[in-house]
Amino acid sequence: MSRLILIILIAVVAFSGCKKETAKPAAQKTEKTQKSEAVKKEAASPQVEPPKVESETYTYESRGRRDPFFSIITAAKQQAEKKKKGVSPVENYDVSDFRLIAIAWDNNQYYSLISLPDGKSYTIKQGMTLGLHGGKVHQITMDSVVIREYVKDYKGELKSKDTILKLRKEEEE
Repeated sequence: MSRLILIILIAVVAFSGCKKETAKPAAQKTEKTQKSEAVKKEAASPQVEPPKVESETYTYESRGRRDPFFSIITAAKQQAEKKKKGVSPVENYDVSDFRLIAIAWDNNQYYSLISLPDGKSYTIKQGMTLGLHGGKVHQITMDSVVIREYVKDYKGELKSKDTILKLRKEEEE
């Protein structure tokens, strides 16, 4: 039985090596046969177009959202700089734009004189409302004025912000 398997295996190996056509060596091929083979290959293979890739486009829906390319700080300042109608002139400017000119006092309380960016001057006292964010004069001392405002931070929470106006510029540094 093993001899029979061995004989069949040898026969398969012997016949598998035989080919009907003999291959010409690559050096013996002529230019004419090379060109004809190239033409046959081109004719046999159909023209394959590269697959068309559709580009995906994304459009930003700004409804209910802020512009991602616009600065948050600039937007807040522009909104705050809009002058309110029917309010005193000291409520139309940011408190950081005020300039402290003088401080006076009597037996009961302190008064201070501030100058607005438009050049007009006003007298203020403790408890007055001023500034764009509805700040109040928290404290007036002999050489400074503290104005407390409540502003929204980036999370939307109200935070207190104190602005101190000094009588002399060298003290602010």
